[in-house]
Amino acid sequence: MVGGTFDPLHDGHKRLLTRSFELAGPDGYVVIGLTSDSFASRKNHPIRPFALRKLDLERYILSHNYSTGWAVESLDDRYGSAIDADFDALIVSEETLPVAVEINKLRRERRKRKVDIHQISCVLAEDGHWISSTRIYLGEIDIHGHLLK
Repeated sequence: MVGGTFDPLHDGHKRLLTRSFELAGPDGYVVIGLTSDSFASRKNHPIRPFALRKLDLERYILSHNYSTGWAVESLDDRYGSAIDADFDALIVSEETLPVAVEINKLRRERRKRKVDIHQISCVLAEDGHWISSTRIYLGEIDIHGHLLK
């Protein structure tokens, strides 16, 4: 499982998704939690509608011809189905690692099996700071981390 708002879909998100498919392997399955419009509204910048963000995700995944099965589900809170679902691993960034730790804590409280947490390093922009949707929205960088200002 992997989750996010994915708006805009940038190189950091692509690393996260690529690693998810690598870990799942051809016989695995990747569930991508995509924040719902109501949950994404907590962001400090505008977010495109769920349907458009989902379309971008699907196009990106299909362009890589992964043999791994996958699905996009709506993420209405920090945890989505990760609290109760039967799965093996969460793939997170440095920024979202604390949420994965919380998920395992809540799973333990519900007597669910602990899942592995795989953390990727965030992708750095040309200035050495993380690529983020907020920085892209502010016009500091593009989706590849190239400086714009």
